Amino acid sequence: MEDYVRILTDTSIIVNRIASFLEENNISIRIRDNVESARLAGFGVPQNDVELYVHKNSSEKAHQLIESFMKGEEL
Repeated sequence: MEDYVRILTDTSIIVNRIASFLEENNISIRIRDNVESARLAGFGVPQNDVELYVHKNSSEKAHQLIESFMKGEEL
């Protein structure tokens, strides 16, 4: 994952929706679900501990897309 940078940490629902939006715009993503990992290990973490990573080369475009998505201006 060294070629990827974390771009967002939030709940699973929000991260998965934004990840889907980024993939629709041809941006390579990775999701790290610390909530599910903790649950499987038998302990808990905050529910907003799901991380979204994008490839370093796409991080600027991803930031712009996420900003427009959050404003409701899907491109």
